[in-house]
Amino acid sequence: MRHILVVFLVLGCAAGASAQTPPAGSASQGPAGRGNAPAGRGGMTMVPQDVLLWEGGAPGALGDADSDKPMLTYHRAARGATGTAVIVAPGGGYGALAMDHEGRQVAALFNAMGVSAFVLRYRLGPRYRHPIQLGDAQRAIRLVRARAQEFEVQPDRIGMMGFSAGGHLTSTAGTHFDTGRPDASDQVDRASSRPDFLILGYPVISFDPAITHGGSLRNLLGDTPDPTLVALLSSDRQVTAQTPPTFLFHTTADTGVVPENSVRFYMALVKAGVPAEMHIFEKGPHGVGLALGDPALSAWPTLLTNWLRGRGLLAKPAP
Repeated sequence: MRHILVVFLVLGCAAGASAQTPPAGSASQGPAGRGNAPAGRGGMTMVPQDVLLWEGGAPGALGDADSDKPMLTYHRAARGATGTAVIVAPGGGYGALAMDHEGRQVAALFNAMGVSAFVLRYRLGPRYRHPIQLGDAQRAIRLVRARAQEFEVQPDRIGMMGFSAGGHLTSTAGTHFDTGRPDASDQVDRASSRPDFLILGYPVISFDPAITHGGSLRNLLGDTPDPTLVALLSSDRQVTAQTPPTFLFHTTADTGVVPENSVRFYMALVKAGVPAEMHIFEKGPHGVGLALGDPALSAWPTLLTNWLRGRGLLAKPAP
């Protein structure tokens, strides 16, 4: 019954996180522990802090509104910190962001594990199209890695989690990455954009018309997408042996994003020799988040915890 204990803990943490999170753009944009978001050491989580991905303005920005400024909200794991970090990409069909149940609540879950979380606010369609979203995700990974010491995380323990369309963005980041540019003037651009592991919740994976989520496809690539881009951004077709180890969960009853998306990615991972674990639950609609009200589906956080522990990601690094 360990997942029940996790659920109670998450309920308490999520309430605190929601209450503490400042409105977008109102918190300090500086390093952790400064300005309006001091980093203390007394509780389970610290006050979340907003960190712009590009302090001088994001490449390709079409304005100066909050929606034009991609950013991370840093939820630091204080007590029992493991040095592991997860960048969380909420879903919303590339047209909105489910920042609460696929963002803040999930950050609280990770903090309860001793994992620091960074909730990603990426730019959205139809105002922004590919490759803007992928660029935001890659920059987020580079930034956390480049500033790992400041954020008190390990640079080789930076994973990414995504739900629904955020799962598509996460799987895209896990199949399109580079090692960084050593000669870049920006220190962040020198860091690798490869996540060390992936966690996918009911993700959009393929743009195959037979199984894709049409709204995500339209918001990302438009009404008449280039077939080359459709293939390039169907993540099941881009898996290699270098794709990070992956945990997936989905439900059979999901009609919003059918579970074949997860199945195809899982099978591609297995064929490439990439460590993978998948859980397909019988019941549960699309967009369940932590599924706190479902006694069966709410087991997925415990399954994830076990997977992370088995990979050594919940053990504190050696001094």
